[in-house]
Amino acid sequence: MNSNKTTRVLFHILSILLVILFIFPLIWMIVSSLKPEAEVYDNMGSLQAFLPSNHISEWFGAYESVFSRFSIFRYILNSVFYAFSVTIGSIIVNSLAGYAFAVLNFRFKKLLFGLMIGLLAIPGETILITKFVVTQKLGILDTPLAVILPLMATPLYIYMFTIFFRAISTELQESAVLDGANKFQIYWKIMLPMSKPAVATVGTLSFIMSWNDYIWPLMVLTNADRYPLQVAITNINNTEPVYINQVMAILTLSTIPLILIYVFFQKYLVQGLGASGTGEK
Repeated sequence: MNSNKTTRVLFHILSILLVILFIFPLIWMIVSSLKPEAEVYDNMGSLQAFLPSNHISEWFGAYESVFSRFSIFRYILNSVFYAFSVTIGSIIVNSLAGYAFAVLNFRFKKLLFGLMIGLLAIPGETILITKFVVTQKLGILDTPLAVILPLMATPLYIYMFTIFFRAISTELQESAVLDGANKFQIYWKIMLPMSKPAVATVGTLSFIMSWNDYIWPLMVLTNADRYPLQVAITNINNTEPVYINQVMAILTLSTIPLILIYVFFQKYLVQGLGASGTGEK
């Protein structure tokens, strides 16, 4: 009994230490954005380093300055547009592909599914050049389509939808056929609504992936007015004079949507990722 209690105490202590370790950079980033430039690196060896300015009137000075120097609203709107477009497109494209693999019968279905599973082992960075060449051939470089289209289809999400759709009763689909429903109506009115955990998981992960994407938009966009926030941060960090409190302010702003996504959709993420391995819903 004492051994179990000691183990639990050690587990909680280790967990708290890990939380402090991982949350330390986030706290320092937020606190530094609420200080004047001259105070960011002051008292780094004391608790004051993790506290905002003593004067509340100075807390949002860095935010006001960075908004006045750069077109932050435009970059945020660009990121929101790209993220929502990728999210909606990803749900539609990947669910349609998953529905085809799970329900439809066509030639080379097993071979194509095996190739898709094999793609899961290939890092995305290795096909960046190929994607860039395809985008160039399509003539959509330096347009929003160049940022959005390549992110819509992902082997992992197709696999997740396939597993979910396979777990849905075939009797239900046969009943829909007897009622006169065609393949698309079965997908749209029965299969997709019954896979809400997969829809929520793919939607959340797609939004996060698009919001955090840096390399791909930097490769395909040359017009700075179309930059998403993540790419614009690099420009802000390289534009003289560089103020570290302003950099921390824009980094804080870019992090807030992701924190909100995790807070509100954490349950769906756990359900969807957990069920994707078993097919349970």
